[in-house]
Amino acid sequence: MVFSSLVFLYLFFPINLIFYFISKNNTYRNIILLGFSLFFYAWGEPFFISVLLLSAVINYFFALVIDKNKGTYKSKIALYSAVLIDLSMIGIFKYYNFFVSNINFILNTNIGLSSIGLPIGISFYTFQIISYVVDVYRQDVPAQKKFYKLLLYMSLYHQLIAGPIVRYIDVANEIDRRVITPSNFSYGINRFIVGLLKKVIIANSAGQIATMFLDSNLNEISILGAWLGIVMYTIQIYFDFSGYSDMAIGLGRMFGFTYKENFNYPYIAKSVQDFWRRWHISLSSFFKDYVYIPLGGNRKHFIRNVMIVWMLTGFWHGASWNFIMWGLYYGIFLLMERLFLSKVLNKIPAVLSHIYLMLIVIIGWVFFYYIDITKGIQFIGILFGYGNNPLYDIKFEVEFLNNIVFLIFAAALSTPVFKNIFNKISELIIINNYKPSKLIVVAFNALILIISTVLLIGQTYNPFLYFRF
Repeated sequence: MVFSSLVFLYLFFPINLIFYFISKNNTYRNIILLGFSLFFYAWGEPFFISVLLLSAVINYFFALVIDKNKGTYKSKIALYSAVLIDLSMIGIFKYYNFFVSNINFILNTNIGLSSIGLPIGISFYTFQIISYVVDVYRQDVPAQKKFYKLLLYMSLYHQLIAGPIVRYIDVANEIDRRVITPSNFSYGINRFIVGLLKKVIIANSAGQIATMFLDSNLNEISILGAWLGIVMYTIQIYFDFSGYSDMAIGLGRMFGFTYKENFNYPYIAKSVQDFWRRWHISLSSFFKDYVYIPLGGNRKHFIRNVMIVWMLTGFWHGASWNFIMWGLYYGIFLLMERLFLSKVLNKIPAVLSHIYLMLIVIIGWVFFYYIDITKGIQFIGILFGYGNNPLYDIKFEVEFLNNIVFLIFAAALSTPVFKNIFNKISELIIINNYKPSKLIVVAFNALILIISTVLLIGQTYNPFLYFRF
């Protein structure tokens, strides 16, 4: 089940709200939310709910052992055992075929591949539960004594499938006691609707055009057509993923949970360092706190540490060499900026540093999109005029002219410009003792919901891109 589906919008979510608000008892609400979360996950893949439950049980008991034996070798053994099992589970389901395929290729063996599918969201909930046991070991949080509460944390459907990666320490108090105010509920609705707009109206539309060019015959695509395709994919992946995060944050707020921000207008960044402080913040934060700093951080071997972290970041996204290359690609630029490039970027005009960043990001999405690395390199060559591809063709002309307004709107929406305009208008309205801003927001939400519903009717299944990670 996906947030941007008619079943969720008009059946699952309303029923969940009704049952949830029948009682103010927190234990009742936790049980209701847990039941709906498990049903949400089981909707598409009933078998894989057993994997999630097994992971929760294992980490629940290991965390109790860690908590009981603080500061002893037993605590450390329990931590290592829990993390090893967690990584083994994600390794079996996500990376087994990758490793076997490479072993078969290198050693000319014929080891059989697995036919078991990838449990949706396993990369996200595995990192969440690892952060929990590590934080218990570090004595940042006590172990959760009640299993159903830990399972609730791990399976909350708001962020279960595609993040943001929520740490137990950030929601521990809200699991036990949370307050839902009208203003928070209203904020949650607004945030969810913004996410719906991003996904259904922007990301899905951009994705159709991106696929039209990126999946075409690369020997026939025009240079400008290639640029239009990858720019549309750049739009699609941002609005798709940030849209999901907005919807998750909004849902959480409606039920009394405050999740940290996962995006902060990354496309306005002027350096790769700045970009990764704004893009998928919860993942960057996880690798920093649980991998980079334990390896030594900036204190020793920082070049090695950076490359390890970014190789793992790429590998986390998918069991394929193109994702590893994508991660290392960013690792190299981050190192260059740390060593010398930042000084140059600080001296040149801001517009040039922004162009530099966007070129790196756009080319990076080529590695991300094409599983076939050879095809990705060929596509990059086309972007810069290598080969016999024409500069433009009728296909590019038609799609560009038909979507020029869409491109301008999407570009503006990826910046704080609309948010700043609304805030200014709201300030002026308040100064003049008028307060129609709430009515404007309600009308906006209703309009986006109607438009999204119309677009979703008859539409084929269109999951969020990060579901497969």
